[in-house]
Amino acid sequence: MVKKFHTGFVFVFFLHQKQLKMSPRLFYSCFCITLFVAGSFLLTSCGNSSAAKLNTASQPAAVKPYGVITIAPRKTVIYADYPATIQGQQNVEIRPQIDGYLKALYVDEGSVVKKGQLLFRISAPLYEQGVRTAEANIKIAQADLKAAQMQVNEVAPLVEKDIISRYALQSAQYTLQSKEAALAQANATLINARTNLSYATIYSPADGVIGLLPFKIGSLVSSTTAQPLTTVSNIQNIYAYFSINEKQQLDFFINTRGNTLQEKLASLPPVTLMLSNGLAYDQKGRIETIGGLVNVSTGSVAFRATFQNPKSMIRSGSSAIVRIPQVIDTALLVPQSATYQVQGKLFVYVAAPDNTVHSIPIQVNSNTPRSSYVVQQGLKPGDKIVVEGIGNLREGLAITPRFVNADSVYMSL
Repeated sequence: MVKKFHTGFVFVFFLHQKQLKMSPRLFYSCFCITLFVAGSFLLTSCGNSSAAKLNTASQPAAVKPYGVITIAPRKTVIYADYPATIQGQQNVEIRPQIDGYLKALYVDEGSVVKKGQLLFRISAPLYEQGVRTAEANIKIAQADLKAAQMQVNEVAPLVEKDIISRYALQSAQYTLQSKEAALAQANATLINARTNLSYATIYSPADGVIGLLPFKIGSLVSSTTAQPLTTVSNIQNIYAYFSINEKQQLDFFINTRGNTLQEKLASLPPVTLMLSNGLAYDQKGRIETIGGLVNVSTGSVAFRATFQNPKSMIRSGSSAIVRIPQVIDTALLVPQSATYQVQGKLFVYVAAPDNTVHSIPIQVNSNTPRSSYVVQQGLKPGDKIVVEGIGNLREGLAITPRFVNADSVYMSL
């Protein structure tokens, strides 16, 4: 840079010497004086710049403040979510018990029905004819019975007078008993025929909601039809069926209060049903039953939670999530924002007594309360963790701890 400056300076002076018509001697004197002044200026500037750089490099880096909280046990609630399928209190398939054509429909899909309400009528002329035939056979049997009774009444006096043998009376009595049996059989046939005919009229067996109606008027139906006429679902109460693995089931029996299964179930807190739209159902439920077998293929145990459904909003076949709360009295909570991951492991920065930070791996509960982790391993009460600006930290960095109220941190999450 100095060489370029010197060359340019000589060139400028040479031009001025030509214009001013200066003598070579005077030109040389002026040139030396100017060159001395310019060189002094450059040396002063470079010296100042080098001194400034030296002073800046010699200053130590500033220690920045970072927000820190002290870990302490506190009471919290965590939630475990389990996918569930919904079934009504009753799901009754309505199937025909006789063969015939669907004559009439008295309900529509989605209708709310009461127990005993008329649903369908099947055209069954053969069964109607069977009733008439049975009624006629009863009259024949009654007539035969009367004739047999008359025969006994006629023979009995003759036997008493020894006009005819007792054998004739016994034969008449046996005939009478046979006719009585024939009448009883005819009555039974009539009852059976009327029962079959009653199947032509189908009533609702329970209160509930009508499902799909796959068959329309005129359709041929029979007792062997694979698809039911419809389904009546009683959804005043609904059952949410879900499963937990064998380890969780053992933890349940160990950690839940009570000596018997019923006492343990009674001590469980109410559970929440999370609907498919992400909203919580406004009715709380209770876990009432636990399956007695472990599914060998999945290693899970079936549970059932019951919820009231007064508005009939939830229908059978729905999907939902059963959310079970668990209260932990002495939980060590860490804000999720104060953690970072490396190769699938979770870390936090802990402030040492000398105000340097060190990364510590932690293990947490899989269920998180809001935006915090429940620490199971890695931290202990009294540890101080950094909760602000962890992206700027590195191992062994010195900081100025700025202690933050832990309650305010957790409340803001």
